[in-house]
Amino acid sequence: MGRGSGVSRYLANPRRRPTQAAGDDGANLRFHRSLPGYSASPLVDLGEAAARAAGVGRLLVKDERERFGLPAFKMLGASWAVHRAVLDRLERTGGADVDLDGEPFDVLRRALQPLRPMGLTAATDGNHGRAVARMAAILDLPCHIYVPAGTVDARISAIEGEGATVTVVDGTYDDAIRVSAGCGDEWLVISDTSWPGYTDIPRWVGDGYATILHELHEQLDSVPDAVVVPLGVGAFGAAVAAGLPADVGEPPFILGVEPDDAACVQAAVAAGRVVEVPGPHRSIMAGLNCGLASQTALPAIMDRFDGFTTVSDEACATALRTLADLGFDCGECGAATLAGLTSVVGHVPELGQDATVVLLCTEGVTDPVSFRAIVGREPHEAALAGS
Repeated sequence: MGRGSGVSRYLANPRRRPTQAAGDDGANLRFHRSLPGYSASPLVDLGEAAARAAGVGRLLVKDERERFGLPAFKMLGASWAVHRAVLDRLERTGGADVDLDGEPFDVLRRALQPLRPMGLTAATDGNHGRAVARMAAILDLPCHIYVPAGTVDARISAIEGEGATVTVVDGTYDDAIRVSAGCGDEWLVISDTSWPGYTDIPRWVGDGYATILHELHEQLDSVPDAVVVPLGVGAFGAAVAAGLPADVGEPPFILGVEPDDAACVQAAVAAGRVVEVPGPHRSIMAGLNCGLASQTALPAIMDRFDGFTTVSDEACATALRTLADLGFDCGECGAATLAGLTSVVGHVPELGQDATVVLLCTEGVTDPVSFRAIVGREPHEAALAGS
């Protein structure tokens, strides 16, 4: 438990501009609703005692522990990005005679036919690669996923269980990205982070996450005072920035949370540009172990987020146990938002004892061995959906 044991660091966003980011037309939500197994994720009230213990008035959790049978929200971004990338490649290869009318998922299946035997590839340190592998399995496409050294066996086995080939790269998550980016034209790279010359697909990944915000609008009876967001490379953060209202009287305070030794978004915001946070990144918050922020996601985050905090492994483990005691078993990335909230309550005026706060919990239990070591018991069955 000694990894990532530094003191939390808070940064009030010095570059925030009170503007409303451009929203979307809801096409992503319509696409997701056309996929087999779609249902909106719950919004859970943790109760008065939990809110009081956290130092706020009301504590809600957008529960992304299960999406399409997988234990995380990543399928929303991966599926939408695959849909958009396939249509884009079809257009560029001259497949204009494909019928593009009808339900979005049916359109995707038809659009793939002239592109076969193309495969899907991605790098991952958490759940994104498994979501890409699941889309490949649904669409009967080959899939090759690259993971960094140190990825736990449970996560590798879960990806292989989707039918994908997994290669462990001797290096960090960013090294795995570089390897996947070098795959040939017979592979469609579905990455959630960007680099020069590769920006469309990461933007589409982030756009897919906006379905969470569409659902949240329908579930809330009023605008919350604050929303707490886990940040990896920033794709999800950009979706939140675009999807939360900024043009209301009191827009919600948006707090980003990262591991204290992989705070690439906080570093980028402070510098005003993408900068590398050197590894090794060994936090228990595996899906947040990123050394480079996405250059396509960063502008929206700089414009709209209010603050950023880092959390240690110890703080995350404490939050994981707190949620487990409430009967809400989740993974480390899912607990990071409670750890982040706890680290700044009492220091940020917007997060006071009367505030309504929404935590975005992005994963269920993806590493049962780690959960058992931290909590001292087996996870509840509901938290293991798809594991």
